[in-house]
Amino acid sequence: MKIVDATTVVTSPGRNFVTLKLTTDDGVTGLGDATLNGRELAVAGYLTEHVAPLLTGLDPHRIEDTWQYLYRGAYWRRGPVTMAAVAAVDVALWDIKAKAAGLPLYQLLGGASRERVRTYGHADGRDLPELLDSVRARLAEGYSAVRIQSGIPGLKAVYGVHGTDATGASVPHQRARPLVEDWDTDAYLRHTPAVFEAVRAEFGPELPLLHDAHHRLSPIQAARLAKDLEPYRPFWLEDCTPAENQEALRLVRRHSTTPLAVGEVFNTVYDYQTLITEQLIDYVRSAVTHFGGLTPLRKLVDLAAPYQIRSAFHGPEDISPVGMAAAIHLDLAVHNFGIQEYAGHTPLTEAVFRHAYTFTDGHLHPGEAPGLGVELDEELAAAHPYAPAYLPVNRLRDGSVHDW
Repeated sequence: MKIVDATTVVTSPGRNFVTLKLTTDDGVTGLGDATLNGRELAVAGYLTEHVAPLLTGLDPHRIEDTWQYLYRGAYWRRGPVTMAAVAAVDVALWDIKAKAAGLPLYQLLGGASRERVRTYGHADGRDLPELLDSVRARLAEGYSAVRIQSGIPGLKAVYGVHGTDATGASVPHQRARPLVEDWDTDAYLRHTPAVFEAVRAEFGPELPLLHDAHHRLSPIQAARLAKDLEPYRPFWLEDCTPAENQEALRLVRRHSTTPLAVGEVFNTVYDYQTLITEQLIDYVRSAVTHFGGLTPLRKLVDLAAPYQIRSAFHGPEDISPVGMAAAIHLDLAVHNFGIQEYAGHTPLTEAVFRHAYTFTDGHLHPGEAPGLGVELDEELAAAHPYAPAYLPVNRLRDGSVHDW
């Protein structure tokens, strides 16, 4: 079996997705997700111009060798563009291998370690009543764990809160220039414990509550928030400080027992090395799509296992159903699974990417279709071409750029 074609498909059924389709001389196809939110065309260009020409003629079953060839052979390693492109190839090869074997992918990853995959959903509100309504909606959908994000009094647009921008208009994902959000760390630190108090008062002590600080705090500010949230027993505090400075998590760990989740912007195991070996975190948050694929992500989870650190793969709307399916297969197989983020997709996105995985009672299952269990409707994808889109940027009240 040899690879005879590598095609990159960019489509925007409500938001942009980048998909790699590999085809073998036996007619077996494999799909990989290469979506990098806000920089989609950079990855598409990298795949089309630099990676695809290298794949023709390769044996698709040599997954580890191909991964090393693309990672080490390029010399310029790491980074989100490179690793998203490598991930697309890696996942497409696993899709082909599992289809050739006639098995769902999780069976090639060691088989199922559990019957289903627990998820958490996103709840948000511009104020507390709206947030409480959002939590009720997630519970009605079957979620048994909820991430809570709230608007902050005095700020116009805050990460993780849907609704309005600074002008009061609805915020679309696609826009010609980034939305500018505003930020006040002191206001956030004062408000967030009150948010947890209100949600706990409404829903009781048993509902697992998660929260994302989105890299916006200094280490000492992160330590303060982690400590202030302890009475409300959060399931985790996510990305409390920019963790590229891995040593910063030592300070947070010394001051709090709040569980910590980190890693959605990480691209390789080197970003985690200190965090894992010193047990500074509790959950690894990388996505199959941004970490170079299933091959390295499985190795990361295996490295984390002896340190009692669990998986919690990134699963927002900008991970396509191809990347989502890959994560679910790995979730089902690895022993030290923790929880899976699942924001879901629009009906149009799910029509473009028809998938075998299912969501029932707050849990996912990858299904029993051979391979990933995802099919790309290329005709429908072509009817929804790329549209320019950016992630927001963040500025403090004095106008200076802050972490988003």
